[in-house]
Amino acid sequence: MASNKAEKRVLTIQKDGEQFIFRYLPGNEEKLLDSFVDLANDQERNFDWFDAAVLSFQLSKNLVEEADKLLCPEGKACRTDAIDNDLTWDIEL
Repeated sequence: MASNKAEKRVLTIQKDGEQFIFRYLPGNEEKLLDSFVDLANDQERNFDWFDAAVLSFQLSKNLVEEADKLLCPEGKACRTDAIDNDLTWDIEL
C-alpha cells in the first residue's frame, strides 16, 4: 500500500563532537536554508557560515539529482559534468 505522506529528507553535519541533523519535507528547502542562517548567526551555537555553506551545497546537489530523475528517462543519462564543473543538460523533447 502506497503512502500519501511525503518522505522526510535528512541532512547532517558533524563538527567537534556535535552532530547537527536537519529533517525536512520536500518543498520546505527555503525554510531549511533560513534555519542554516539562524544557526550561523547564533553566537552560542557551534555552527558557522562554513557549516551553512556545506549543507547548502549538499541540499543543492540533492535537488539537482532529483531534477535529473524527473527530466531524464530511466537508464538514459541526459546530464554531463564538464571538466570545468559547468553543468549542462542534453534533453530530448
